[in-house]
Amino acid sequence: MSEDAALIDRFLEMMAAERGASRNTLLAYRADLLGAGEIVGGLAGASREGLGALAGAWARLAASSVARKASACRAFYAFLEEEGLRADNPSAALPRPVTQRPLPKILSTAEVDSLFALIAGRLDVAHPARLDLRLSALIELLYGSGLRATELVSLPRRALAADRPFLIIKGKGDRDRLVPISDRARAAVSAWLAHVPGDSAWLFPSGKSHLSRIRLYQMVKDLAGAAGIAPERVSPHVLRHAFATHLLEGGADLRALQSMLGHADIGTTQIYTHVDSRRLVELVNSRHPLATMTPKIAHPRVDEPPPSP
Repeated sequence: MSEDAALIDRFLEMMAAERGASRNTLLAYRADLLGAGEIVGGLAGASREGLGALAGAWARLAASSVARKASACRAFYAFLEEEGLRADNPSAALPRPVTQRPLPKILSTAEVDSLFALIAGRLDVAHPARLDLRLSALIELLYGSGLRATELVSLPRRALAADRPFLIIKGKGDRDRLVPISDRARAAVSAWLAHVPGDSAWLFPSGKSHLSRIRLYQMVKDLAGAAGIAPERVSPHVLRHAFATHLLEGGADLRALQSMLGHADIGTTQIYTHVDSRRLVELVNSRHPLATMTPKIAHPRVDEPPPSP
């Protein structure tokens, strides 16, 4: 088996287990990656300059097709980098055709409440189960701080210091960022820490290493199903999306959200601006300088019903 084929198999195993990718999606990813590898003479060792040849090779394809192929390659190289299988990530050289960005999948606040209500019910006993305490800490950090799955499961045992309400995370591209931690999350982690072996290097140990992303994915799915939410709608990344969207709906600044999420480009953060249009109207009417000025001619608000005849 070639080096490309072996690495692609490992990547697709992750996609199936962690992201629930369907068989058709996996087949499409395999075809796209193998095809790109044939053009550049192998993806595993391709340089940025080598990947630049893909733009010309894909020039006659539809923008959506190019976007799909490039996305497959970016995900593949991100996987190699995260797994330590490649020191650099050359995917910046891949083409970026202009396409409509799909809105992220999110949960409503009521659905998130149902997840936490279920966990609270499990903990409301004299001696909560060790795994329920772990689940509580994981979900509090996922939704309360917007951590990526890899960032969460690989947290060091001493990641949360008693004298500071934040984490310093090294995320994608080895960029450090400050992530605030809520009092709820700190309390949940504190309760869980009592069950973590003193010699463990990890906050969420498992065997000789830390909890895997795949196991975290399974735990989140199981929790969703138990809470009456379709499991296919929920994943660690969906909880990260919910964290971002609910913060923005609550009035968070887009730049602050970009910093908390660790996005290099604010354009990535802007996908979370799909908030309720009425809230935007209310925001303009309450915060814009014109809101405090008395008009010479009274006009009805466009979002108010017409007066009765």
